[in-house]
Amino acid sequence: MFLDTVVIAGIGTVVLMLAFFGGVGLFIWKDSHKKAVAKAK
Repeated sequence: MFLDTVVIAGIGTVVLMLAFFGGVGLFIWKDSHKKAVAKAK
């Protein structure tokens, strides 16, 4: 039972880390495109 809890917690931690870094990366990617469009005008 303890091993199952540890495995679920580890998988949950990895998923949350990927979601966080994915969100930050998406924000940076969208923000950089806004600046490129602003410079083009």
